[in-house]
Amino acid sequence: MVFRKPPDGGWGWVIVVVSFFTQFLCYGSPLAVGVLYVEWLDAFGEGKGKTAWVGSLANGIGLLASPVCSICVSSFGARPVAIFSGFMVAGGLMMSSFAPNIYFLYVSYGIVVGLGCGLLYTATVTITCHYFDKRRGLALGLISTGSSVGLFIYAALQRELIDLYGLDGCLLIVGALSLNILACGSLMRPLESSDSPPPEKSCVDKVPDQYFVYHEKEKTVEENISILDKGYIDEKCANNMPDYKQDSILNKNVLSSINVNEKDTYKKKVVEQTNFCKQLAKRKWQLYLNYWEETVVLFKNKVFSALFVAILLFDIGGFPPSLLMEDVARSANINEDDYPVPLISIIGIMTAVGKLILGILADFKWVNTLYLYVTTLLMMGVALLAIPFAKSYLTLAMLSGILGFLTGNWSIFPYVTTKTVGIEKLTHAYGILMFFAGLGNSLGPPIVGWFYDWTQEYDTAFYFSGFCVLLGGFLLLLAALPCWNACTSQSSKLPPNTYSYKVASSA
Repeated sequence: MVFRKPPDGGWGWVIVVVSFFTQFLCYGSPLAVGVLYVEWLDAFGEGKGKTAWVGSLANGIGLLASPVCSICVSSFGARPVAIFSGFMVAGGLMMSSFAPNIYFLYVSYGIVVGLGCGLLYTATVTITCHYFDKRRGLALGLISTGSSVGLFIYAALQRELIDLYGLDGCLLIVGALSLNILACGSLMRPLESSDSPPPEKSCVDKVPDQYFVYHEKEKTVEENISILDKGYIDEKCANNMPDYKQDSILNKNVLSSINVNEKDTYKKKVVEQTNFCKQLAKRKWQLYLNYWEETVVLFKNKVFSALFVAILLFDIGGFPPSLLMEDVARSANINEDDYPVPLISIIGIMTAVGKLILGILADFKWVNTLYLYVTTLLMMGVALLAIPFAKSYLTLAMLSGILGFLTGNWSIFPYVTTKTVGIEKLTHAYGILMFFAGLGNSLGPPIVGWFYDWTQEYDTAFYFSGFCVLLGGFLLLLAALPCWNACTSQSSKLPPNTYSYKVASSA
């Protein structure tokens, strides 16, 4: 399939709109799961740690399965994956309304909805990148705000639906709303060229030459045919001999009846297939070797290693507030009637604002995005440590706004990764980091919930969360200090990198 040059407009703006609403519809409920979390605690009577697994799985499983999601979009295209994932999200939400216990929710809401969201995120980002090149940053920024706006609206929407129709009715209605993803997905028209494609290469020729690992001399077709002579004759004889006792007589009859052209054609086909399978296996093996060698090279970069630890600790400590803040207010004996706007809604709208402002700051040449990211981590750690001292709605609302704004640092994370490893290694490095981000999302809320079950208060839990985020920020700051660059410049130059990193052409 040949793709045209990204138009940077035209139908691309339709793609931006439908991608925005796709993320709005699919991520609205999982990000605002804190409203449902309180209801599930009352409905099933389980511990906070066990109940928190539902929301953490829904938000983490998509990141954990990001390699699988990428393969699906690459294999089937953004439109089919978006439509199929729309059924997954809607079906998972509707199934959750019939959940008899918390374990059913682990599958219906945590895995089914979470995996559907991961597929939709990959599909929307991929199709948007196909349609935009020069304005790609703007387009991606616009569609990423869909999840934040969804969090803001769905927090209040789910709360109102629960009051009117109960928890089960809320999930059924939210699931029905998610069916609109099908309409959005149907508009994700692939960017294909109407011109005739270039001559098709053979399957082996499609594999890049740099992935050769073996350099031994290959046998010619004639040499391979001579090796096959005996095996071919034996096969023909075995297929035509009814009685093994008459070997000497039947061998002569069979050999005399073989057509010479048929024999040569058969042997050449066998040799070609054998060589093809051999070369393909070698090159596939080289792909795996290159992948692991590139991974080792990435982790030799101390800033990347610190970034991997920082993103893991950030999601373990920084994600729980968006899930547990409503229960924190209830544990502080704050009546729901005392605050007009849900705390989760404040987090959502401020996350959108943070993504926008931090993204604009990252575009200034005088701003070091790595230090900007470290600053957001340190400030978030301090804000998390302040949560135990908040005993009123006003203070919790202020902290929710600060935490939401700082959570917007997701918009500059690709910039930080690019600055750390370079654009040629971005795809590989970003995939690794997103996997560990999903791991942190999955582990953070249950850990905080277990702390509450153990101590019967959230104070210790948020001290732990703040410590995790501060530790990640300080480690990344230490690894990014300029003194390391000074030491590196005095050392001998490293040999040139021999590994191949392919970047999609913008032409």
